[in-house]
Amino acid sequence: MARRRSDNPILAALKSGLRALFEPLERAADRLFSPALNPLANLGALGFFLFWVVAVSGIYLFAFFDTGVVNAYASLEWISREHWFHAGIMRSFHRYASDLMVVVMALHLLREFSLDRYRGVRWFSWFTGVPIIWFLYVSGITGYWLVWDELAQYVAVVSARMLDVAPIFGEPIARNFLTPESLSSRFFTLLVFLHIAVPLFLLLAMWIHIQRISRPRVNPPRTLAALVLLALLALSLWRPAMSQGPADLSRVPAEIGLDWLFLPLYPLADLWSAGALWGLLGAATVILAAMPWLPPFRRPRAAEVDLAHCNGCNRCVEDCPYEAIELVPRSDGLPFPEQAQVKPNLCVSCGICMGACPSSSPFRRTTELRTGIDLPDYPLRALRERVLAAAQTLTGPSRILVLGCEHGAAGGGRPDTVAVPCAAMVPPSMIDFILSRRLADGVMVAGCSESTCYNRLGAQWTKARFTRERDPYLRARVPRERLATIWASPWETARLEAALAALSAEVGTLPDPAPRPALRAASSEDRRPAEVEP
Repeated sequence: MARRRSDNPILAALKSGLRALFEPLERAADRLFSPALNPLANLGALGFFLFWVVAVSGIYLFAFFDTGVVNAYASLEWISREHWFHAGIMRSFHRYASDLMVVVMALHLLREFSLDRYRGVRWFSWFTGVPIIWFLYVSGITGYWLVWDELAQYVAVVSARMLDVAPIFGEPIARNFLTPESLSSRFFTLLVFLHIAVPLFLLLAMWIHIQRISRPRVNPPRTLAALVLLALLALSLWRPAMSQGPADLSRVPAEIGLDWLFLPLYPLADLWSAGALWGLLGAATVILAAMPWLPPFRRPRAAEVDLAHCNGCNRCVEDCPYEAIELVPRSDGLPFPEQAQVKPNLCVSCGICMGACPSSSPFRRTTELRTGIDLPDYPLRALRERVLAAAQTLTGPSRILVLGCEHGAAGGGRPDTVAVPCAAMVPPSMIDFILSRRLADGVMVAGCSESTCYNRLGAQWTKARFTRERDPYLRARVPRERLATIWASPWETARLEAALAALSAEVGTLPDPAPRPALRAASSEDRRPAEVEP
């Protein structure tokens, strides 16, 4: 089944180029930190964590900060010098955590784009991420105003000139920065209010951003969080955040140091008009927001529920990564209180629900193999038929059958591989079916990279099922020495080959449990009643 998404050739080339950059970094981070602690796999959670670091440090600083325009600069100097050992460190935490949040946000955006995880039903998370960019930058820029040093003066004047283009203010804001006497403490208090209020809108946007994601990770692993805090502390002690010279509206600063993460476009204000800058920002925003539909996304049909085989057990609901399944009151009269119901607008057709369904047993013998929830474009019946067909091609003393995620190293069309949308689509009973029927001497389940799982929870659920920590369990009778798993990206085919060679060598040393029965593909002429083999 061809499931690759339609894409613009330029965008496809750009994604491939970005993956070529991300891939070695992610694999190096896997080796250095482990997949669970890989910072690149926890960018979203790190974004939330850094928000709280900025919020807590900001609240602490507010207790020492004088919000008046006359004493703002002096109070920050007092914080950074006389009280450097606590308030000064917190100021540095506030500054560097804000900068790091910008870096994390940019990497998160580019990574999701490179993995093509922003189109189709995933449009919501991408689209709601666009306001987060605006709120984050407005929060940071208003924060620079409050320092009221030379950089703050430059930022304030340029920002006021840009805001005056919009006819929404009664008087030009730039008038507040003509002379030292024209800037009132009341206006400065308004800036303080904005610097507090805008982050609240930022937090609301971040909450909306994850509403269509099941089990969103909003907290990084504790070890990773501790490493980030230690890095921030080391940077704060090594290079404390300090003010530049005090602001003086009677003169123009000759030289200032820019924060290029928050203020990259400000130098363009000296070359372009304010209208041109707004045009650039507006065009970039519109293009970014429209990315999920450039070009239109074509995806397989959503999963479908077969009520005759659904008892409302809730497993598919629990395992769905995108909250695309819910339980509703029973509608067919069967003696179960609830039934599963798919939300087609949220379903990504990953098949994880099929792998979770207790009815997904290849041992069933029916006219047409059916299960409680299935993919119309890749049903359980088709999966079993492909397993039988692939088994017939296996040769050699150690016949290894690969069940591979199409987004990983095994998704390239190998003859010994049955490709699936996600490794967790394969029900554990399929492993039992393959080995107990002697269709192969060993099975390799090859998922995509653990730290870049295309369907978020595929690797996690597969491992939990195989270790009997999550229903449906892999039966105890399945010989574990004949089963191996690997989580490898499309760039790690060499790792896959090495793992297959190792499994083949191990299986070759095992005794042959029983004669191999003749293979027979499922036939429509098989009219025996439905049953499940014990």
